[in-house]
Amino acid sequence: MILIVGASGQLGGLIAHRLLDNAKAVRILVRSGSSYDALVTAGAEVVAGDLKDATSLRLACRRIDAVITTANATARGGEDTIESVDLVGNRNLVDAAAAEEVGRFVFVSALGASPEHPMPLLAAKGQTERRLRDSGMAWTVLQPNMFMDKLPMAVVGEPALAGRPVTLVGEGRRRHSLVAMRDAAAYAVAALEHPRAEGQTLVFGGPQPVSWRDVVAAFERELGRDLPVRTVPLGEPVPALPDWLSGLLTALETYDSPIDSGALAATYGVTPTPLQDFVRGVVAASRRRAA
Repeated sequence: MILIVGASGQLGGLIAHRLLDNAKAVRILVRSGSSYDALVTAGAEVVAGDLKDATSLRLACRRIDAVITTANATARGGEDTIESVDLVGNRNLVDAAAAEEVGRFVFVSALGASPEHPMPLLAAKGQTERRLRDSGMAWTVLQPNMFMDKLPMAVVGEPALAGRPVTLVGEGRRRHSLVAMRDAAAYAVAALEHPRAEGQTLVFGGPQPVSWRDVVAAFERELGRDLPVRTVPLGEPVPALPDWLSGLLTALETYDSPIDSGALAATYGVTPTPLQDFVRGVVAASRRRAA
């Protein structure tokens, strides 16, 4: 039995569905108000719990062979913060899994995570990685680069589909190896049983590094029209985006993050998704909804 924490989220849901499609026994940790009916229909077992409730995690981890967690506080609010979820909550989960003698633990972290990182989210993930390495369990950490499904959609995809101007921070020419969430899900599932994954940190991105200008061009090709693009100086807020996201966009304009994942993808049987293929799927789905 495999416990998925974060299954009501986008990446966790992809992982859970992939495992269920492979006829694996899956348990999902859910909170009140979460959406998980599709996973139950697909065969998932449900257990109620919360990362902030250590007792519920002990029960969730009971008779579990492996844990995969994607949970984080970035899309939450209220009592769910980086401190309560990404730091204390993940610590609770690692400790509960170790106490219940779980055999394998796969933690979806993020590129650049480190206990000493100045960004609180990456520091919390780095501290979770360290606690997991010290837990005594067999572990694998995934450090994906930015997801195509998240920031590029917020910055370019959503305004492009809605007919609004795209706003970039700086010139938008720094290059990053954006990765599709479905590829990260494939790595997570492969890491459960692959003999090389135990005790390893897997750092990966998409098939080639791309810039924000490349993302704009990809949407222009699929939409068949030019997109109006405006820019703001580094450090300035971006309309309709929260301040922390504007700050992240400024940081991303100070460095490049190319990752050559070819050998890793071949080892784990993952076929990396090119940006254009991802954008084609997004635009096609948008047109189906509008029809």
